[in-house]
Amino acid sequence: MSETRKREGFKGQRAIVIPAKILAQHFDNHPIVKQLYITDIGYYPNALYHYRQRSHGINQNILIYCVKGSGWAKIADRKYNMSAGDFVLLPANTPHEYAADEQAPWTIYWMHFKGTNSSDFVDMMLKRMGDHVASISFQEKRLQLFEEIYTSLERGYSIDNICYASLSLQYFLGSCSFDNNYMAINEKTDSISLCVNYLQKHIDKPLSLNDIASAVNLSVSHFASIFKKNTGFSIIEYFNHLKTQKACQYLQFTDLRVNEIADRLGIDDPYYFSRMFTKIVGTSPNKYRSRKKIPVYADKLT
Repeated sequence: MSETRKREGFKGQRAIVIPAKILAQHFDNHPIVKQLYITDIGYYPNALYHYRQRSHGINQNILIYCVKGSGWAKIADRKYNMSAGDFVLLPANTPHEYAADEQAPWTIYWMHFKGTNSSDFVDMMLKRMGDHVASISFQEKRLQLFEEIYTSLERGYSIDNICYASLSLQYFLGSCSFDNNYMAINEKTDSISLCVNYLQKHIDKPLSLNDIASAVNLSVSHFASIFKKNTGFSIIEYFNHLKTQKACQYLQFTDLRVNEIADRLGIDDPYYFSRMFTKIVGTSPNKYRSRKKIPVYADKLT
Protein backbone atom coordinates (compact mmCIF):
# COMPACT_ATOMS: atom_id res chain seq x y z
CA MET A 1 0.00 0.00 0.00
CA SER A 2 1.11 3.53 -0.72
CA GLU A 3 2.53 5.55 2.14
CA THR A 4 0.04 8.31 1.24
CA ARG A 5 -2.87 7.43 3.51
CA LYS A 6 -5.77 9.69 4.31
CA ARG A 7 -8.58 9.52 6.82
CA GLU A 8 -10.43 12.27 5.01
CA GLY A 9 -9.85 15.29 2.77
CA PHE A 10 -11.40 14.09 -0.49
CA LYS A 11 -12.72 16.50 -3.08
CA GLY A 12 -16.48 16.74 -2.74
CA GLN A 13 -16.59 14.97 0.61
CA ARG A 14 -19.29 15.70 3.18
CA ALA A 15 -19.35 14.72 6.82
CA ILE A 16 -21.10 15.50 10.09
CA VAL A 17 -19.60 14.60 13.45
CA ILE A 18 -22.06 15.27 16.24
CA PRO A 19 -20.36 16.80 19.30
CA ALA A 20 -20.05 14.50 22.30
CA LYS A 21 -21.77 17.08 24.53
CA ILE A 22 -24.79 17.17 22.23
CA LEU A 23 -24.93 13.38 22.17
CA ALA A 24 -24.82 13.18 25.96
CA GLN A 25 -27.38 15.92 26.56
CA HIS A 26 -29.91 15.33 23.78
CA PHE A 27 -29.41 11.90 22.20
CA ASP A 28 -28.61 9.66 25.17
CA ASN A 29 -31.52 10.96 27.23
CA HIS A 30 -34.32 10.98 24.66
CA PRO A 31 -36.63 7.94 25.09
CA ILE A 32 -36.83 7.24 21.36
CA VAL A 33 -33.52 8.57 20.05
CA LYS A 34 -31.38 6.83 22.67
CA GLN A 35 -32.36 3.44 21.26
CA LEU A 36 -30.56 3.97 17.95
CA TYR A 37 -28.85 7.08 16.64
CA ILE A 38 -26.07 8.33 14.39
CA THR A 39 -22.92 9.87 15.84
CA ASP A 40 -21.07 10.48 12.56
CA ILE A 41 -22.22 10.35 8.94
CA GLY A 42 -20.66 11.20 5.60
CA TYR A 43 -19.96 10.70 1.93
CA TYR A 44 -16.50 10.26 0.39
CA PRO A 45 -16.38 10.32 -3.43
CA ASN A 46 -13.45 8.80 -5.30
CA ALA A 47 -11.60 8.47 -2.00
CA LEU A 48 -8.08 7.79 -3.25
CA TYR A 49 -5.71 6.66 -0.46
CA HIS A 50 -8.54 6.46 2.05
CA TYR A 51 -7.40 4.32 4.97
CA ARG A 52 -8.39 3.77 8.59
CA GLN A 53 -7.13 1.38 11.22
CA ARG A 54 -8.53 0.96 14.73
CA SER A 55 -6.63 -1.72 16.62
CA HIS A 56 -9.22 -1.93 19.36
CA GLY A 57 -12.27 -0.75 17.45
CA ILE A 58 -14.44 2.10 18.73
CA ASN A 59 -17.57 2.27 20.83
CA GLN A 60 -19.75 2.85 17.77
CA ASN A 61 -20.94 0.53 15.03
CA ILE A 62 -19.87 1.46 11.51
CA LEU A 63 -21.60 0.85 8.19
CA ILE A 64 -19.78 1.60 4.93
CA TYR A 65 -21.70 1.31 1.65
CA CYS A 66 -19.65 1.28 -1.54
CA VAL A 67 -21.48 2.59 -4.62
CA LYS A 68 -18.54 2.92 -7.00
CA GLY A 69 -14.98 1.67 -7.30
CA SER A 70 -13.54 -0.81 -4.84
CA GLY A 71 -11.74 -1.23 -1.55
CA TRP A 72 -11.32 -3.69 1.26
CA ALA A 73 -12.07 -4.18 4.92
CA LYS A 74 -10.30 -6.30 7.49
CA ILE A 75 -12.08 -7.45 10.60
CA ALA A 76 -10.00 -9.27 13.19
CA ASP A 77 -7.77 -11.37 10.92
CA ARG A 78 -10.07 -11.70 7.93
CA LYS A 79 -9.87 -9.47 4.86
CA TYR A 80 -12.86 -8.77 2.61
CA ASN A 81 -12.64 -7.29 -0.86
CA MET A 82 -15.42 -4.84 -1.64
CA SER A 83 -16.83 -3.38 -4.85
CA ALA A 84 -19.85 -1.35 -5.92
CA GLY A 85 -23.00 -2.67 -4.26
CA ASP A 86 -21.23 -4.08 -1.19
CA PHE A 87 -21.53 -2.83 2.35
CA VAL A 88 -19.58 -3.75 5.43
CA LEU A 89 -20.84 -3.74 9.00
CA LEU A 90 -18.23 -3.23 11.71
CA PRO A 91 -19.57 -3.93 15.22
CA ALA A 92 -18.56 -1.71 18.09
CA ASN A 93 -15.31 -2.53 19.90
CA THR A 94 -14.15 -4.83 17.11
CA PRO A 95 -10.62 -4.34 15.71
CA HIS A 96 -10.81 -3.34 12.07
CA GLU A 97 -9.04 -1.78 9.15
CA TYR A 98 -10.30 -0.58 5.78
CA ALA A 99 -9.04 1.19 2.70
CA ALA A 100 -9.88 2.27 -0.83
CA ASP A 101 -8.31 0.48 -3.77
CA GLU A 102 -5.54 2.62 -5.26
CA GLN A 103 -6.39 1.76 -8.87
CA ALA A 104 -10.15 2.22 -8.57
CA PRO A 105 -10.78 4.05 -5.29
CA TRP A 106 -14.20 3.62 -3.80
CA THR A 107 -17.00 6.10 -3.42
CA ILE A 108 -18.71 5.42 -0.11
CA TYR A 109 -21.61 6.44 2.06
CA TRP A 110 -20.79 5.78 5.69
CA MET A 111 -22.22 6.17 9.16
CA HIS A 112 -21.34 5.49 12.78
CA PHE A 113 -24.24 4.59 15.05
CA LYS A 114 -24.92 3.46 18.59
CA GLY A 115 -27.76 3.28 21.11
CA THR A 116 -29.33 0.98 23.65
CA ASN A 117 -30.78 -1.22 20.91
CA SER A 118 -27.87 -0.95 18.48
CA SER A 119 -26.36 -4.32 19.41
CA ASP A 120 -29.69 -6.01 18.66
CA PHE A 121 -29.79 -4.36 15.24
CA VAL A 122 -26.20 -5.38 14.52
CA ASP A 123 -26.82 -8.98 15.63
CA MET A 124 -29.90 -9.20 13.44
CA MET A 125 -28.09 -7.71 10.45
CA LEU A 126 -25.06 -9.98 10.78
CA LYS A 127 -27.31 -13.01 11.05
CA ARG A 128 -29.12 -12.06 7.84
CA MET A 129 -25.91 -11.08 6.05
CA GLY A 130 -24.15 -14.30 6.99
CA ASP A 131 -20.90 -12.34 7.31
CA HIS A 132 -19.60 -8.82 7.81
CA VAL A 133 -19.84 -7.93 4.11
CA ALA A 134 -22.89 -8.34 1.88
CA SER A 135 -24.18 -7.10 -1.47
CA ILE A 136 -27.37 -5.12 -1.93
CA SER A 137 -29.20 -3.86 -4.99
CA PHE A 138 -28.68 -0.31 -6.16
CA GLN A 139 -31.75 1.66 -5.16
CA GLU A 140 -31.90 5.39 -5.70
CA LYS A 141 -34.48 5.63 -2.94
CA ARG A 142 -32.03 4.11 -0.47
CA LEU A 143 -29.52 6.85 -1.24
CA GLN A 144 -32.29 9.43 -0.97
CA LEU A 145 -33.06 8.08 2.49
CA PHE A 146 -29.40 8.46 3.45
CA GLU A 147 -29.49 12.04 2.18
CA GLU A 148 -32.62 12.73 4.24
CA ILE A 149 -30.84 11.52 7.37
CA TYR A 150 -27.80 13.63 6.56
CA THR A 151 -29.85 16.73 5.76
CA SER A 152 -31.92 16.35 8.92
CA LEU A 153 -28.78 16.36 11.08
CA GLU A 154 -27.22 19.10 8.99
CA ARG A 155 -30.16 21.34 9.90
CA GLY A 156 -29.27 21.17 13.58
CA TYR A 157 -30.02 19.13 16.67
CA SER A 158 -33.61 20.04 17.42
CA ILE A 159 -35.79 17.25 18.81
CA ASP A 160 -37.64 17.00 15.50
CA ASN A 161 -34.43 16.67 13.51
CA ILE A 162 -32.80 14.05 15.71
CA CYS A 163 -36.01 12.02 16.06
CA TYR A 164 -36.50 11.97 12.30
CA ALA A 165 -32.88 10.95 11.74
CA SER A 166 -33.11 8.23 14.38
CA LEU A 167 -36.29 6.69 13.00
CA SER A 168 -35.00 6.97 9.43
CA LEU A 169 -31.82 5.19 10.49
CA GLN A 170 -33.88 2.17 11.49
CA TYR A 171 -35.48 2.15 8.06
CA PHE A 172 -32.10 2.51 6.33
CA LEU A 173 -30.60 -0.40 8.27
CA GLY A 174 -33.73 -2.42 7.53
CA SER A 175 -33.39 -1.71 3.82
CA CYS A 176 -29.86 -3.14 3.93
CA SER A 177 -30.85 -6.16 6.01
CA PHE A 178 -33.99 -7.02 4.04
CA ASP A 179 -32.83 -6.03 0.58
CA ASN A 180 -35.16 -8.45 -1.20
CA ASN A 181 -38.16 -6.91 0.52
CA TYR A 182 -36.91 -3.39 -0.10
CA MET A 183 -36.20 -4.13 -3.75
CA ALA A 184 -39.59 -5.77 -4.23
CA ILE A 185 -41.44 -2.82 -2.70
CA ASN A 186 -39.55 -0.29 -4.77
CA GLU A 187 -39.17 -2.19 -8.04
CA LYS A 188 -41.99 -4.75 -7.85
CA THR A 189 -40.20 -7.16 -10.18
CA ASP A 190 -39.76 -10.45 -8.30
CA SER A 191 -42.32 -13.22 -8.62
CA ILE A 192 -43.67 -12.87 -5.06
CA SER A 193 -44.21 -9.14 -5.47
CA LEU A 194 -45.73 -9.62 -8.92
CA CYS A 195 -48.09 -12.16 -7.42
CA VAL A 196 -49.15 -9.86 -4.57
CA ASN A 197 -49.70 -7.03 -7.05
CA TYR A 198 -51.83 -9.35 -9.17
CA LEU A 199 -53.87 -10.46 -6.15
CA GLN A 200 -54.48 -6.87 -5.10
CA LYS A 201 -55.60 -5.87 -8.59
CA HIS A 202 -57.98 -8.84 -8.78
CA ILE A 203 -59.28 -8.71 -5.23
CA ASP A 204 -62.83 -8.86 -6.65
CA LYS A 205 -62.22 -12.13 -8.49
CA PRO A 206 -62.40 -15.79 -7.37
CA LEU A 207 -58.90 -16.66 -8.62
CA SER A 208 -57.58 -20.22 -8.80
CA LEU A 209 -54.00 -21.34 -8.22
CA ASN A 210 -53.65 -21.84 -11.97
CA ASP A 211 -54.76 -18.25 -12.60
CA ILE A 212 -52.24 -16.88 -10.16
CA ALA A 213 -49.30 -19.05 -11.23
CA SER A 214 -49.96 -18.22 -14.88
CA ALA A 215 -49.82 -14.51 -14.06
CA VAL A 216 -46.19 -14.88 -12.93
CA ASN A 217 -45.27 -17.49 -15.58
CA LEU A 218 -44.44 -20.29 -13.15
CA SER A 219 -45.81 -23.77 -12.60
CA VAL A 220 -48.38 -24.15 -9.83
CA SER A 221 -46.29 -26.56 -7.74
CA HIS A 222 -43.07 -24.56 -8.00
CA PHE A 223 -44.66 -21.21 -7.31
CA ALA A 224 -46.80 -22.54 -4.45
CA SER A 225 -43.62 -23.82 -2.82
CA ILE A 226 -41.58 -20.62 -3.12
CA PHE A 227 -44.54 -18.46 -2.11
CA LYS A 228 -45.07 -20.44 1.10
CA LYS A 229 -41.33 -20.36 1.82
CA ASN A 230 -41.13 -16.58 1.41
CA THR A 231 -44.39 -15.49 3.08
CA GLY A 232 -45.21 -18.28 5.53
CA PHE A 233 -48.67 -18.69 3.96
CA SER A 234 -50.16 -20.59 1.06
CA ILE A 235 -51.21 -18.46 -1.91
CA ILE A 236 -54.92 -18.89 -1.21
CA GLU A 237 -54.45 -18.11 2.49
CA TYR A 238 -52.63 -14.94 1.53
CA PHE A 239 -55.35 -14.01 -0.98
CA ASN A 240 -57.99 -14.54 1.69
CA HIS A 241 -56.02 -12.27 4.04
CA LEU A 242 -56.05 -9.54 1.41
CA LYS A 243 -59.78 -10.02 0.84
CA THR A 244 -60.38 -9.84 4.59
CA GLN A 245 -58.30 -6.68 4.85
CA LYS A 246 -60.44 -5.11 2.14
CA ALA A 247 -63.59 -6.37 3.84
CA CYS A 248 -62.53 -4.63 7.07
CA GLN A 249 -62.28 -1.37 5.14
CA TYR A 250 -65.76 -1.84 3.64
CA LEU A 251 -67.21 -2.66 7.05
CA GLN A 252 -65.62 0.34 8.71
CA PHE A 253 -66.02 2.98 6.05
CA THR A 254 -69.18 2.04 4.09
CA ASP A 255 -72.76 0.95 4.68
CA LEU A 256 -72.55 -2.03 2.33
CA ARG A 257 -74.30 -5.16 3.59
CA VAL A 258 -72.27 -8.27 4.29
CA ASN A 259 -73.56 -10.05 1.18
CA GLU A 260 -72.68 -6.99 -0.93
CA ILE A 261 -69.17 -6.96 0.48
CA ALA A 262 -68.78 -10.65 -0.27
CA ASP A 263 -69.89 -10.00 -3.84
CA ARG A 264 -67.35 -7.20 -4.24
CA LEU A 265 -64.66 -9.59 -3.14
CA GLY A 266 -65.61 -12.27 -5.67
CA ILE A 267 -67.21 -14.56 -3.10
CA ASP A 268 -70.62 -15.87 -4.17
CA ASP A 269 -71.58 -17.39 -0.82
CA PRO A 270 -71.96 -14.76 1.93
CA TYR A 271 -72.04 -17.51 4.57
CA TYR A 272 -68.68 -18.80 3.39
CA PHE A 273 -67.39 -15.23 3.47
CA SER A 274 -68.61 -14.74 7.05
CA ARG A 275 -66.96 -17.97 8.18
CA MET A 276 -63.69 -17.03 6.47
CA PHE A 277 -63.77 -13.53 7.97
CA THR A 278 -64.48 -14.86 11.47
CA LYS A 279 -61.69 -17.42 11.22
CA ILE A 280 -59.10 -14.80 10.19
CA VAL A 281 -60.22 -11.79 12.24
CA GLY A 282 -61.58 -13.59 15.28
CA THR A 283 -65.02 -12.00 15.16
CA SER A 284 -67.96 -11.90 12.76
CA PRO A 285 -68.31 -9.15 10.13
CA ASN A 286 -71.29 -7.60 11.93
CA LYS A 287 -69.53 -7.54 15.29
CA TYR A 288 -66.44 -6.07 13.67
CA ARG A 289 -68.57 -3.33 12.11
CA SER A 290 -70.28 -2.50 15.40
CA ARG A 291 -66.92 -1.97 17.08
CA LYS A 292 -65.20 -0.08 14.27
CA LYS A 293 -67.99 1.83 12.55
CA ILE A 294 -67.55 5.55 11.98
CA PRO A 295 -69.86 7.94 10.12
CA VAL A 296 -69.61 7.63 6.34
CA TYR A 297 -70.64 9.90 3.52
CA ALA A 298 -70.37 7.52 0.57
CA ASP A 299 -71.60 4.05 -0.16
CA LYS A 300 -68.34 2.72 -1.52
CA LEU A 301 -64.58 2.99 -1.27
CA THR A 302 -62.70 4.68 -4.04
